[in-house]
Amino acid sequence: MNEKNSSFIGFEYMEVPVKSSKESLYVDSYRNFGWEYEGNTTQEVKDGNVTMKFKRDRKIRNKAELSRLQRQFEACAHEIEALEKSETTAATIVSFSVGLVGTALLGGAMFSYLAGMLPLMVVLAIPGFIGWIVPYFCYQKLKRNRRQQIAPLIEQKHDEIYEVCQRGCSLLTV
Repeated sequence: MNEKNSSFIGFEYMEVPVKSSKESLYVDSYRNFGWEYEGNTTQEVKDGNVTMKFKRDRKIRNKAELSRLQRQFEACAHEIEALEKSETTAATIVSFSVGLVGTALLGGAMFSYLAGMLPLMVVLAIPGFIGWIVPYFCYQKLKRNRRQQIAPLIEQKHDEIYEVCQRGCSLLTV
């Protein structure tokens, strides 16, 4: 008992909530900052997210620089998530707006029918039904256009992550 155990390693622990589709990116990247993947928490999937557990040696060399690079990686990963989320935002807003206008036109057509104004009902019903059909195609087109716009930006962020991880790995092997 009086003998000192020189093989003792103190660990620091971290839990990171991520989308399950990005799990392998985080496992591969955090390894370059000295973190070892411990697994997921028992409650794995919640809204498509998992909580990943990592540990690393508390006395790791170049800890300050590794932590800075880790924050840089996390910022890039969050920017990628924001870009992916922006893919559907504008398309959703436009589609809901067109659908709402179509609904208002159909409401007007219904009131015209109840008032006995059949020609006005037809004039309002046709664009109303079009306003219900068009949002799907509008959504798909806007989403496709946005995806083409953000694809190079996402690729640029992945390249930045690659460079950050490469620098982190070089600090670990020094």
